[in-house]
Amino acid sequence: MSRRERERERAGGKAEGKAGGRGPASPASPVTVTVCRGCCCGTQEKHPGVDHAGQYERLRTAVGDTGRVRAVKCLDTCAHSNVVVVGPSSEGRAAGGRPVWLGWVLADDMIEEIAEWVRAGGPGLADPPGMLDLQQIAVSRRVSAGLPG
Repeated sequence: MSRRERERERAGGKAEGKAGGRGPASPASPVTVTVCRGCCCGTQEKHPGVDHAGQYERLRTAVGDTGRVRAVKCLDTCAHSNVVVVGPSSEGRAAGGRPVWLGWVLADDMIEEIAEWVRAGGPGLADPPGMLDLQQIAVSRRVSAGLPG
């Protein structure tokens, strides 16, 4: 008898967790904010006078526990530097939300608008506040899928 069958038997034959009894339900994933840093995004050479490290920390603080903010080395959309991708939570994805790519994220008010959007639920659950809709960029299928070359 497999471990799964033993657990099912102990539970009285009742399926637990996910539909179909395939184990415990996975926890909901939060809105993710991916910030491009390390290539041209986030550098003084490309954007002198912008406090890139300060903006990143302000974004992390403003988002708090309502989402997850992470930095990556390059999102391969350098022409739109600084690039930020706001990915939907699991609930937002279920509601039809898809990752939203934002370009030219250089001003502090944009950082606050991104954080406000995350706190409101992000893609699929809330419309982007302020002028963020004007910052949306289209990326190639290769870039959005993370495909090589």
